[in-house]
Amino acid sequence: MSEKGYAPPYTITDKTVNLISAITEIITKITINDTMINNPRLRRDNRIRTIHASLAIENNSLSLDQVTDIINGKRILGAPDEICEVKNAFEVYNKLLDMNPYSTKDMLFAHRILMNELTKEAGTFRSGGVGIFAGERMIHMAPPANQVPHLIKDLVDWIKRAEVHPLIKSCVFYYEFEFIHPFADGNGRLGRMWQTLLLYKWKPLFGWVPMETLIRERQEEYYKVLGECDHSADSGKFVEFILRTIYDALCEIADTEQVAVQVTEQVEKLLKVINNKEYSTKELMELLGLKHRPSFRDNYLLPALKLEYIEMTVPDKPNSSKQKYRRADSRKTGTNR
Repeated sequence: MSEKGYAPPYTITDKTVNLISAITEIITKITINDTMINNPRLRRDNRIRTIHASLAIENNSLSLDQVTDIINGKRILGAPDEICEVKNAFEVYNKLLDMNPYSTKDMLFAHRILMNELTKEAGTFRSGGVGIFAGERMIHMAPPANQVPHLIKDLVDWIKRAEVHPLIKSCVFYYEFEFIHPFADGNGRLGRMWQTLLLYKWKPLFGWVPMETLIRERQEEYYKVLGECDHSADSGKFVEFILRTIYDALCEIADTEQVAVQVTEQVEKLLKVINNKEYSTKELMELLGLKHRPSFRDNYLLPALKLEYIEMTVPDKPNSSKQKYRRADSRKTGTNR
């Protein structure tokens, strides 16, 4: 501990600098389009993907569809604890972006919601020793429980005062949080949430970037990098790993936004010609002045059906010769079109 306070050890490489530059550039492009920030449905879908992936990393076996159903208030068949994990995580995320990332009190509050009915130590720092496991193999033994309160205080003080780029700061925090492993359970979930919160305070876009889906896909590498950083007492490689994950997640959003902009224009045209009646494919194509059926199907009809702006009159037989299309119920779609 220096006079300036605790400072986590990490190395900034050329790769780190290049990743920060690339991330900043792609954020600018996404922010210009602003599709996600202005699209509640897309934000909600990404939030659900985040919850599913973050819980899957912790061995929750529920599918994305099951997680979606739970969040939409539907009943599913599943282990009660796994269902509870989904409900708790959704509740935390609904409150997360209003929390203070520099408040230990808020951190404990978030943990209490996250682990409600799942552990007796919900909302309190752990009272015993814990380790991080990759399957059956322990890859990290956390510091003793009696050190946790002051270690977390030092870490929170550092993220509050350090004049470090927010991307680096959030990654270093994430690593140090997992190293300390302050809770008996829920450390991975809360660590990822808190990094989201830190990044959101820098750029609001990060409130809905599903980075967890890529961490889940790269889980083996994730644990490998954690182990290497423990061994070297330097979180630089972990910072690079998470920055690369952030960049790839943003690239996916950028690609989705490009498609969304194109689709929206065509769907808008389709919606303008549909009044309060039912239309065949031929009738819709004539109204739009289109002659190429595959283009109409792929660029107008299917996207509108997927977005639930229109619906089939014979949904059980999509290829029926009697099939027609009409506007979907506005209460179902969430649109007033």
